[in-house]
Amino acid sequence: MEKFNQEQLMLYLYGEASPILKLAIDNALKDDSELQKEMNMLKRTKKQMDELKKKGVSPSQRSIDAILSYSKNTSKKK
Repeated sequence: MEKFNQEQLMLYLYGEASPILKLAIDNALKDDSELQKEMNMLKRTKKQMDELKKKGVSPSQRSIDAILSYSKNTSKKK
């Protein structure tokens, strides 16, 4: 079971992954329930952010810093 970091998953989510990475994630999503859960969470978050953007709402700098910090710490653990 291959592990993907947050950066790779975000590239996949936004359609910017290389063809090889996209294929690897597509294949992993077929059997990996934890990866499916993580991808669903990322999709929900992206959808919420897109909806806020349409309303002209921007996250606070504090929220942005917290997200970046979480992402940095999470990617180091994988």
